[in-house]
Amino acid sequence: MSNTPIISITTSTFAKFSTAPLDMLRDAGLHIRCNQLGRTLTEEEALQQLRGATGVIAGTEPLTRRVLTALPDLRVISRCGTGLDSVDLEAAQVCGIRVRTTPDAPTLAVAELTLGMMLDLLRHVSRMDREVRAGTWKKRMGSLLCGKRTGIIGMGRIGSTVARLCAAFGAHVAYADPSDARGTGFPRMALDDLLRWSEILTLHCPLPTRHGASGVFPAPLLGRRELELLPHGALVLNLARGGLIDEDALYDLLCTEALGGAGLDVYRQEPYAGRLRMLPNVILTPHCASYAREARIRMEIEAVRNLLNALAEYPHD
Repeated sequence: MSNTPIISITTSTFAKFSTAPLDMLRDAGLHIRCNQLGRTLTEEEALQQLRGATGVIAGTEPLTRRVLTALPDLRVISRCGTGLDSVDLEAAQVCGIRVRTTPDAPTLAVAELTLGMMLDLLRHVSRMDREVRAGTWKKRMGSLLCGKRTGIIGMGRIGSTVARLCAAFGAHVAYADPSDARGTGFPRMALDDLLRWSEILTLHCPLPTRHGASGVFPAPLLGRRELELLPHGALVLNLARGGLIDEDALYDLLCTEALGGAGLDVYRQEPYAGRLRMLPNVILTPHCASYAREARIRMEIEAVRNLLNALAEYPHD
């Protein structure tokens, strides 16, 4: 076993719905080391989990410079997902570690949950469900997605899929994105113009960074100023990255009904325990947008395939 390459799997539910990803690793003659804690690993736990590993099927644990520089055997990080906010890409490059993601697999799962949240907020489904369970029989008047001005920030794979789904419901769709080379067929706007226009706003973009005295740091894309540009009663959704929205400003605007509702799947700190939990016009899910069975299986298989292909690119000793 000492000469058998070790592959560490840090995601807590890997292969829960299909053994195919594990079978692929075993068929390749690799030794598998799984996450036994059943949750996202801390920096120190990730360091211990990855010691001696040649490759990692990674979740969202912090793969920081400290972790990566302490792992001389590590050759490949294969993210089971799309986001790389938790990976120090500069450190990975310096260490000669190849990084791969699975951008296609979760696209439809995230897009469908986005659409579901929009419909839920528009028709007050979750709110009325809670009220009925509490003994209150109140019919709340909702709105249609058809005809709504729906703004999308980030027109990549997920954003463009959300755009097509919303358009199929008869929504008017526009977007903001630094790139305009995709030929989406939907109008592109400057960010502030999109905010002023959007009755529904949904985020599908990376977390921006800003430069300060202490270096580069993540910063909200939508702070109080940006949120106040939205029309009165607008709905806001974030199924992209925690920290994209100033959660305190969002709370304040929801309390005053300047905004009509919000749907969040990601948060600045997770697990989320903030004040938005107290508001009846907010839908909160636990960072599960990609958690559709079919998408999860495909994502895990793609992550393994990416890892095997990347390992094959290294010269044999």
